[in-house]
Amino acid sequence: MAKVFCIANQKGGVGKTTTTVNLAAGLAKVGQRVLMIDLDPQGNATMGSGVDKRKLEMTVYDVLLESASIAEAKTHAEKCGYDVLGASRDLAGAEVELVGVERREMRLKQALAQAGQDYDFVLIDCPPSLSMLTLNGLCAANGVIVPMQCEYFALEGLTDLVNTIKQVHANLNKDLAIIGLLRVMFDPRITLQQQVSEQLKAHFGDKVFNSVIPRNVRLAEAPSYGLPGVVFDPAAKGSSAYLEFAEEMVQRIKTM
Repeated sequence: MAKVFCIANQKGGVGKTTTTVNLAAGLAKVGQRVLMIDLDPQGNATMGSGVDKRKLEMTVYDVLLESASIAEAKTHAEKCGYDVLGASRDLAGAEVELVGVERREMRLKQALAQAGQDYDFVLIDCPPSLSMLTLNGLCAANGVIVPMQCEYFALEGLTDLVNTIKQVHANLNKDLAIIGLLRVMFDPRITLQQQVSEQLKAHFGDKVFNSVIPRNVRLAEAPSYGLPGVVFDPAAKGSSAYLEFAEEMVQRIKTM
């Protein structure tokens, strides 16, 4: 069965989508079978995987409303090497349509039960808010990968996320745990970032991934070409760091 991971952080603009698509592409490059699920109505992870959300006949919206299976709704991102269960603007309406449904937070988990054996990894890109969509992701996941900048406000956001994960673990998903914290947009020249990085390592220990993703222009440019940085410019510093992270993830799974 696939290992299912949410890439989540309640703070916006911390590189969740960048991490999701680059980790998916990195895992595909090291020989893993990967499904990337876009749970954000903006559909940035879909577009960043080279898939045009406007042309999708079926999306994760159809899967959540049980009008399609994952096998029917997924599409293959040819250049990236992984499958995509895409999102479009319709997904914003799923929140309202699921309000009166029993066990609505389990829709994604039920759908993955039928498709899990086709993949080694399932990565879920969550919206920045704690919504019904994020809750579906957390209930379906074995663990959470938290991308975070080494800044003061990011530490505050992390506290909120840890509390949310504890609540979901206690009430809805006993398997859920933080797999690790990934330091992103890291600039070693900034003293504060070094200090926060040391604080994270002191407090969370081996929960902090060894891989560090540097601030990198090529990673920022890649989405405008509809590609993850790992595919767009494999030689860039940021791309190399995400490839290292993919290899670290594969090793970490073996010890879980």
